[in-house]
Amino acid sequence: MRAKAAVALSPLRRIAATIVDYALPPRCPGCGRIVAQDHAFCLACWNALDFLGGPACAICAEPLGRADHDDVRCGACLADPPPFVRAQAAVAYGPIARALALKLKYQRRPGLAVTMARLMLRRAGALGDTLVVPVPLHRRRLWGRGYNQSALLARELVGTAGGTLAVDLLERRKATPVLRGLGPAGRRRAVSGAFAVGPAWAQALRGRSVLLIDDVYTSGATLSACARTLARAGAGRVEVLCWARVARSGADER
Repeated sequence: MRAKAAVALSPLRRIAATIVDYALPPRCPGCGRIVAQDHAFCLACWNALDFLGGPACAICAEPLGRADHDDVRCGACLADPPPFVRAQAAVAYGPIARALALKLKYQRRPGLAVTMARLMLRRAGALGDTLVVPVPLHRRRLWGRGYNQSALLARELVGTAGGTLAVDLLERRKATPVLRGLGPAGRRRAVSGAFAVGPAWAQALRGRSVLLIDDVYTSGATLSACARTLARAGAGRVEVLCWARVARSGADER
């Protein structure tokens, strides 16, 4: 009887889904136009996204005019190598990429994490036994926002690409100021001592590969502070994956 009831309900569910789609049709994450399916962009917004993959620094993913080999590095990484092996991002930071990041972060649109993570997967590949670690928020900011946007991205990535989600591996012990307008030395001082490895992970972290997740890579100060904390605690390899990468000329916020 239960099986027959389930079969009988199936057409009703299809009808309900049709009604919902009519009343609340899927919309482009960038501009809000009606599109064919959830998490799909309209043609204009899709064409406006600048997918990364051209010549770039092998370490920090800073776009370069040309690259004569795969291991080319920008001047900043040659002068002061970051504490992570490499950073990658799905798209360059532009109007559409920025719109999605701001909606996810400030407009309580957690569903956009699915949209963004699907494009980040192009750079991630299979994660195997990698620890997937979101950049943490300070508790006051987490209480105000209600969620950590980087944790939402990390959860979506693990759900598709594997790996171990470690939301509590990194802790943000102190609130940090807005980094906009600070020089490199000022940014480093601002995030110094801000992060720590959670006590439950002190032994489990040793020798493990870690993928740090954040929404936007700007100056890299926050991500470098996180990676440095992980390396000091014994992580074997630290990489970074973000939704969007800001060109260094605009990297004054994080």
